[in-house]
Amino acid sequence: MNWEIVKMAWESLWAKKSRSFLSMLGIIIGVTTVIAVFAVGRGAQESVNAQFQNLSANSILIMPNRGRGFTSSSKLKTADAQVILEKSQYISAATGAIQGNASVSYGSVEKSYGVLGVDENYLTVSNLKVAQGKTLLAEDISRRQMVAVIGSTVVTDLFTTGEEPLGKTIMVSGKRLEIVGVLEKLGSRLGMISIDEAVIVPSSTAEKSLLGDRGQVMISTQVDNVDNTASATEEITSILRNEHKLKTSQEDDFRIMDAGSMVGAAQESAKTMTILLTMIAAITLLVSGIGIMNVMFVTVAERTKEIGIARAIGGKQADILTQFLLESIILSMIGGIIGIGLGQVAIPIISYFNIITLVSSWMGPIIGFSFSVLVGIFFGFYPAFKASRLDPVDALRRE
Repeated sequence: MNWEIVKMAWESLWAKKSRSFLSMLGIIIGVTTVIAVFAVGRGAQESVNAQFQNLSANSILIMPNRGRGFTSSSKLKTADAQVILEKSQYISAATGAIQGNASVSYGSVEKSYGVLGVDENYLTVSNLKVAQGKTLLAEDISRRQMVAVIGSTVVTDLFTTGEEPLGKTIMVSGKRLEIVGVLEKLGSRLGMISIDEAVIVPSSTAEKSLLGDRGQVMISTQVDNVDNTASATEEITSILRNEHKLKTSQEDDFRIMDAGSMVGAAQESAKTMTILLTMIAAITLLVSGIGIMNVMFVTVAERTKEIGIARAIGGKQADILTQFLLESIILSMIGGIIGIGLGQVAIPIISYFNIITLVSSWMGPIIGFSFSVLVGIFFGFYPAFKASRLDPVDALRRE
């Protein structure tokens, strides 16, 4: 490629800096959007992984049916966990919990947290670990003890002076509870509850003294073999329908979800969202390409006489086409580079304010830049082709 042609293309763009920048603006926004889209997609996938990281592949969750008319009338209770464990041949572990929200205070600090009433097996089945103190024991549940194991965020929020939380008394829904343990920081949710922001108490205490009818029951089970998940689901359905004395004509007052299906559905939702956002970004780039094409047509019209002179002194059609096509490509490349810079800068800024989970991805810059160059080539070719085919005599006559 003749370096002189590249130099002339650059000088032509530089002579019209404002127009060139406005032409690039759509490319800049489009590439920045592409990078943001892939960052959102990666962030959504990591959020899904974090949300379900405490569930093993053979986990099955059972919750009240949330359909119309079922939430308040569901007969699902924490005691059903033990019934499932005793009657199912495929379930190796089962634990029940009741969850809700309550006001929690210590000293002058008061906040609302998730309250989780559990049995003695819950922490083990849910892969939750105690960093300080002890877990809840069977006698705590049977005696309805006023004790609690709290999440790491609760400790930070309530004990602002750095006090040792073990042995301290907190107020939960107006009841005094002694802190006997602190959970390791998890950074994810379990059902509707963020474990780091949870106060975990004996299920009997939650049902009788703290949540009552306001709580939602959730049962976690583990299948002895992941291959038996489908059979276990059918068996659990049969056991619970018999236990709740549901007639054949009645729908289940509970719903069953296995970990694999939940993770798969959540990941598919994240992928669908990424595809939709990518399409929006692609449309933005296409619109910017149309803008570049219009600008190139105006440029050709303005420089018709210049083209005629170039042709008259021996300039080839290929040289004219190359020069104008280069101008379009340079615009799109510079716009792509600026868009990459803005996108990479925006990711940590947005992440800092916790507006949405964004994770940087190498795919975003590569695809965004590649698409911007393709847009420049595609939409710049026709104006460049028209310029190269101008008749030298007609071009010189034009004012």
